[in-house]
Amino acid sequence: MSATTKPRLVLASQSPSRASILRGAGVEPVLHPADVDEDAIIASMPSATPADIVAALAKAKAEKVAAAYPRDLVIGGDSMLLLDGELQGKPHTVDNTIARWRRQAGKTAQLLTGHHIIFGDAHFNETASTTVHFASASDADITAYASTGEPLQCAGAFTLEAIGGWFIDRIEGDPSSVIGLSLPVVRRAVYSFGLDVSRFWNR
Repeated sequence: MSATTKPRLVLASQSPSRASILRGAGVEPVLHPADVDEDAIIASMPSATPADIVAALAKAKAEKVAAAYPRDLVIGGDSMLLLDGELQGKPHTVDNTIARWRRQAGKTAQLLTGHHIIFGDAHFNETASTTVHFASASDADITAYASTGEPLQCAGAFTLEAIGGWFIDRIEGDPSSVIGLSLPVVRRAVYSFGLDVSRFWNR
């Protein structure tokens, strides 16, 4: 690739939070959600660690679309909550969200976000872990929050940057990773490919 060619940043995800992080950081990503069978991937890794599982899911998503973007940087990501030693995915329904929050309220858990980033033939894989301290939310607030629909498609059944922020006492780690995509991890990947992050900014 010539020095004058500007690669694009392709996000292999349908997550509006991940896209919002990149836009807030000056990048307008190409959105190409990857359709992968997450349950099948997880089932094929019965002895894998939680970090390995989210890393594998992120890799599958990035590789699914990378062939269509040989000159661009492709990011696959996946987030899951490690609560009481068990990985938790998206709750999907109001009832599941209420049950999840009744279980995690007042507890501490780890939000794991796997990243797999591809640029040409080069690959970069890293999983970020951030500790989340959940508030002891009231049952009425748990029900009201679930009923907004906001947390249904979110790993951990919460959003840090929106209504869910009411119920997170604090975090230890990278805030952008909790939202869905770690800017420090992406920066490290970009540097490993011999590029500068400013090359992807909108100008």
